[in-house]
Amino acid sequence: MRDQTLAKLFTTAFHENWEELAFSDFEGGDFIYKDIAGTIKSLHLFYQLAGLQRGDKIAVLGRNSSQWAATFLSALSAGLVIVPILPDFNKSDTNHIINHSESKLVIGASALLEKVDLEVSEKLQAVIKLEDFSLYAAKNENIQYKLNDGFQYYKENRLSKAAFVFEEWEPEEMCIISYTSGTSGFTKGVMIPERSLLSNIIFAQEHMPLKAGNKIVSFLPMAHVYGLLFEFLFPVSKGCHITFLSKMPSPAVITKAFGEIKPHLILSVPLVIEKIYKKRILPAIEKTSVKFLLKLPIISNIILKKIRTKMIETFGGRFYEIVIGGAPLSADVEAFFKRINFPFTIGYGMTECGPLISYEAWDKTMPSSAGTLVDRMEVRIDSKDPYNVVGEIQVKGENVMLGYYKNEKETKAVLTEDGWLKTGDLGVIDQNNFIYIRGRSKNMLLGPSGQNIYPEEIEAKLCNQSYIAECVVVERDHKLVALVYPDFESMKTDNIDEKELPAIMAENQKKANAELPRYEHVSRIELVDEEFEKTPKRNIKRYKYV
Repeated sequence: MRDQTLAKLFTTAFHENWEELAFSDFEGGDFIYKDIAGTIKSLHLFYQLAGLQRGDKIAVLGRNSSQWAATFLSALSAGLVIVPILPDFNKSDTNHIINHSESKLVIGASALLEKVDLEVSEKLQAVIKLEDFSLYAAKNENIQYKLNDGFQYYKENRLSKAAFVFEEWEPEEMCIISYTSGTSGFTKGVMIPERSLLSNIIFAQEHMPLKAGNKIVSFLPMAHVYGLLFEFLFPVSKGCHITFLSKMPSPAVITKAFGEIKPHLILSVPLVIEKIYKKRILPAIEKTSVKFLLKLPIISNIILKKIRTKMIETFGGRFYEIVIGGAPLSADVEAFFKRINFPFTIGYGMTECGPLISYEAWDKTMPSSAGTLVDRMEVRIDSKDPYNVVGEIQVKGENVMLGYYKNEKETKAVLTEDGWLKTGDLGVIDQNNFIYIRGRSKNMLLGPSGQNIYPEEIEAKLCNQSYIAECVVVERDHKLVALVYPDFESMKTDNIDEKELPAIMAENQKKANAELPRYEHVSRIELVDEEFEKTPKRNIKRYKYV
């Protein structure tokens, strides 16, 4: 792999696609690769005038956009460390990241810059508006002139293709510090080196069929490595055309974008897929007449084929596959998608692996698995029988992080003495290295006779019942209790009064328990009035409710 480097990959991609479309903002502007190169070089000149040195940090704060992408690439191509900040962080967390990372510049969306305190860090020099790269605030008024000079030069002087190159990185050099909001509390700054980014991108190039000019919709937060790598960096390395959804992507907005853009590859999280399934497919197949027809062999094949066609059209009609990651997919949804031969696959990863651990193409993967271990990684299960007895999944290889930034204690806690990364996830493997995830070690509960209970599996059963939008299963007085946020939107559509909810939930509890072993039975359902607080990856912050 070392005959390739990040610098070579991206320099070649820009040169070969210089006049082709690179980025678009959905219902906004379009930019060819040459345009983005001009923005990157203007930022380079500003960084130089501002006195930034190799290894200095720049924070980027905002939702997905062409300007966000250009800012990221400007750091990656100049030997500067980029610090993506999720737009959902509050003011305190945002400033903590800026201070802890020692960022010298913040480039952020105007609507979010009120979160940034210029005095929070002695290292921070200036805050720049992401939309037009104008100055928002600075400690030294000379920054304004340096910023103006940086962008004025390439307005007056043509940028040649030959003059645009990415700086080389050493494999172990840190390129990104990724601070993510995890489900178990405020997490650490993950140091991602060049080798991890390169390894993930090369694997994607070898296993995911994209080519120059193909279209991608970027709606997963690019401040998280899943969206960053597979909706942005990998497609750019192939010369693709990426359309960014800048607003909070609801299923309606996402499906509209898919319909118009018709992407060639789709990345998603389970929440989006499950909502589309529940809104568009489930109501049709739950009709009594359809249920009856689905029991008839020949007729059922015709119906399932029509459903498959409708699903594929919903996602634009020309994608090779949908890759689902970030959280477990409902077992019922997965089983139905398998039944209709829908082109989807489930991958597994974590920020500490930049992110990929396992993946397999949709037509080769095994049911209920998270794919097979990627070929530049090793895996082991911390149990006496890794093929049958659940244990912690541990990995090592090219993708693994350097550690946590300025946090040796947490780095030592997550890396074993012999160099394996402890993922915190529980699972088993098979003899072909397919990984089967059973839950998070921190979430696991003990049953009355010492049984391992994975609340995610119970929640999946409940969320397939009527009028349940989302739920969290917790332990109270040695009994399992389901906290449920009702699906008020569906209730309104079906003219269901809130007074009917207790009876509906009692029936839901009965149906779910009928599908679960006795030690996993839910003792009661408690309704909550507000959606559960979530991470930007749309995982529920479980630790707040246990």
